[in-house]
Amino acid sequence: MQPFEWEKPLLELEERISELKQFCARSKLDFSEEIASLERRASTLRREIYASLTPYQRVLMARHPKRPTTLDYIRMVFDDFLEMHGDRTFGDDAAIVGGIALFEGQPVTVVGPQKGRDTRENIARNFGLPHPEGYRKALRLMRQAEKFGRPVITFIDLVGAHPGVEAEERGQGLVIAECIEAMSFLRTPIIAVITGEGGSGGALALGVADRILMLENAWYSVISPEMCASILWRDSSRAAEAAELLRLTPTDLLKYGIIDDVITEPLGGAHRDQAFTGRQVKAFLRRYLAVLKKTKVERLVEERLARFRRIGQFHEVKLAEI
Repeated sequence: MQPFEWEKPLLELEERISELKQFCARSKLDFSEEIASLERRASTLRREIYASLTPYQRVLMARHPKRPTTLDYIRMVFDDFLEMHGDRTFGDDAAIVGGIALFEGQPVTVVGPQKGRDTRENIARNFGLPHPEGYRKALRLMRQAEKFGRPVITFIDLVGAHPGVEAEERGQGLVIAECIEAMSFLRTPIIAVITGEGGSGGALALGVADRILMLENAWYSVISPEMCASILWRDSSRAAEAAELLRLTPTDLLKYGIIDDVITEPLGGAHRDQAFTGRQVKAFLRRYLAVLKKTKVERLVEERLARFRRIGQFHEVKLAEI
């Protein structure tokens, strides 16, 4: 993948540092002071670049092909993951993975979309765009979790559900609605973690939770910036402008009460240090799961319903006031 335009000065500087270190190793000359000076410049530049990203730049960061996927987080955060397959109706959807795992010794149910790392895997995973059978699998696993009293943890990283005719023929809209309804009343703790893209009903079908956490370079919205620009202005090249208007960044969503907390990423994005990102996600899950476990399930459901009813508040304006 080509580096992002705003990263090029930093990457060039990092390349110079790497070349100088290799030269020192070969020639046994001492350039430690020069290397230290360049590293200080790189550190300062890195902070300046990533502290001032625009909303659309964060959207692009969320789409980085080396960003951790659901299976990466499962590997880093949980133990003894047992993947389960099939919706007991049509088939198995590789775009949604889910199963049972241990989180610090406690059984939990984990569900999330899965993108591929290369073309072959992306085709097998349908580019992370779930079909109805994927959501039915997720729904089956969540109901199983409720039956056995296991907390549910969902990871969200998808631009939307599969938009094809075959998905609509198999009830895409209906099953998304069923997921939203079931999660609203599920009698067990639910935590959703938005790790990358969070687009449209495809994301909301896994996002009705008691606590919603979001990585620093992720986005969450009713529509992608490109699609929004195409609808509003019939010009997808205005996606950056649409991203500004959609208020889809973690900072905006935290301000409006859509999410509960922002998980800090390493400078440069989660892909630069996956192990650090995994530890961060695990620490946040530990903190919020401990709180939810102490709350009675009846209260959990009441508060979950109340939080989503508060979203999208409005007030009426009389004609005389306009």
